[in-house]
Amino acid sequence: MDGLPTLAESSGCHGGRETMLAAAQAAGKTEVMARLMADYPRGPHDQPQSMCPAFGSLRVGLRMKRTATILSGSACCVYGLTFTSHFYGARRSVGYVPFNSETLVTGKLFEDIRDAVRETARPEDYDAVVVINLCVPTASGVPLDLLPKQIDGVRIIGIDVPGFGVPTHAEAKDVLAGAMLRYARQEAEAGPVARPKNLVEGEPTIALIGELFPADPMGIAALLQPMGLSVAPQTPSREWRDLYAALDCVAAAAVHPFYTASIREFRAAGRPIVPSGPVGVEGTSAWLEAIGRAANLPAARIDLARSRALPAIQGALAASPIAARVTVSGYEGSELLVARLLIEAGAEVPYAGTACPRTEWSEPDRAWLEAHGCHVQYRASLEQDVAAMEQVRPDLAIGTTPLVQRGKELGIPSLYFTNMVSARPLFGPAGAASMAAIVAAQTRGRERFGRMVSFFEGVGTKDGAGYGFTGKPVDPPGFRERQRKLRAAKAKAEEAVGT
Repeated sequence: MDGLPTLAESSGCHGGRETMLAAAQAAGKTEVMARLMADYPRGPHDQPQSMCPAFGSLRVGLRMKRTATILSGSACCVYGLTFTSHFYGARRSVGYVPFNSETLVTGKLFEDIRDAVRETARPEDYDAVVVINLCVPTASGVPLDLLPKQIDGVRIIGIDVPGFGVPTHAEAKDVLAGAMLRYARQEAEAGPVARPKNLVEGEPTIALIGELFPADPMGIAALLQPMGLSVAPQTPSREWRDLYAALDCVAAAAVHPFYTASIREFRAAGRPIVPSGPVGVEGTSAWLEAIGRAANLPAARIDLARSRALPAIQGALAASPIAARVTVSGYEGSELLVARLLIEAGAEVPYAGTACPRTEWSEPDRAWLEAHGCHVQYRASLEQDVAAMEQVRPDLAIGTTPLVQRGKELGIPSLYFTNMVSARPLFGPAGAASMAAIVAAQTRGRERFGRMVSFFEGVGTKDGAGYGFTGKPVDPPGFRERQRKLRAAKAKAEEAVGT
């Protein structure tokens, strides 16, 4: 490692992905980076615009009971991550191990991390301690795999979540969830483990992969009940013993299809994986059939579940039809499912963009959407999402914050996917009803948006920006021409000096 950490530290987080990646590989992280590249492949434009990916792993750890999280990275990164975490409702402290060029070069940073872990790993307080390497420690080769696997019964999990290796914060959730599942699976294979709470002996379960709206697991449980199935604790889990219950399922449902590492652990445990999710009538019917086949259930049970679920969903869709053109984009991983539900409700959805990658677990949704005239864009960039919105001019645009901002500038009703769509049920009859209400409430305001755009035209943009003007600012006569001549004269003088 001699000399290599200085490269990472001198270039810092702003050295560019290729520089940081080369430094990480030279510092002994070749295997780690290769695994990240395989699990989370990039798109043609490198990777989507998103918040720091490490937020995803940090979020998963902070939402688990009796789990401590320690960050190792640049102070500015740690500040931003902890600020965002507390903004999203974290109610516990985040550990931080600071560093400088000397501690990176000498290896003292790893020793500091190890000391912090030993101090934190108190069995009366924690089941697990998670250590997350951010960009610079990863590029410098800080070897978290050399940390002890457990201290006094407290599990120690070290992961690298660099922005130059993990494209989105959604996929970073999988980095930690997968690492925890692997640890829990190996514990279960080695011998008896703690009994999960609320475990019902002899009742086969389906594990749900992905962060879901809290009411959705209950809705899915109602769909599964006629087949004699129940829902296991979802992944990412809320406490450690839930991991054992999740792995003990008869099948796992990749409701969010980008959890590659988590799916790998369920497969290693011998569990079949079911793609897509129970959205709308067609989606729910196909999903229930796939679940029944994966659980080796007789056709009669599958038909019973369908006969109970589908009429209620059809009734909810018929009661609140959607007559609107909608574009969908986001970085949660459920964008294709939302687009499917909108189309089944009667909406026209010409474009669905997701920041997540194309995987085999989203193939049923992609094929269905394209058969219904929807263009699906994986690893979508902001520019692609905005271009689609500007071309389509929908009645409602669902997307990220900057897309919503651009939509409102154009007078298009726009909705932030994460705060509005992900904060409502998606599956079963409840999902069918909630989506219609969202679209109806937003599209009613299109005429009002048009009046606002007309009223404020030219204000707050370019030369119209500023505070204290009673009207639109006007340049003094000849101002721009004088400035142009001054720039030309300055450039000519610099050119003469150079010769």
